[in-house]
Amino acid sequence: MPTRNVVLTEHQSALIDDLVTSGRFQNASEALRAGLRLLETEEQTRAALIRRIDGALTDHTETGALDEDGETTIRRAFARARQDHDGANAV
Repeated sequence: MPTRNVVLTEHQSALIDDLVTSGRFQNASEALRAGLRLLETEEQTRAALIRRIDGALTDHTETGALDEDGETTIRRAFARARQDHDGANAV
C-alpha cells in the first residue's frame, strides 16, 4: 500500500487522535481512509447532480420551456456553480 506524508491542522490531528482513542478506528490510517471514502461519495454525488441539472436545463431549452433571457440567466448561474465545484476540487 502506498505511503504518503500529509500535513494536518491541530484540529484535524486532535480529531484523528480522538477517533482512535475512542476505539472507532484502530489507527490514523483507518480514520483517514474512512474520510476519503466519504469525500469520494460526496464528489460522485455532486458530479451526478451537475449532470442531472445540465440534462434538465438542456431538456427545458430544447422544448422551449425557457425563453432566451431565462436560459442565459440559468446557464450563467450553472457555469458559476460548476466553476466553484471544479475550483474546490483543485485544492
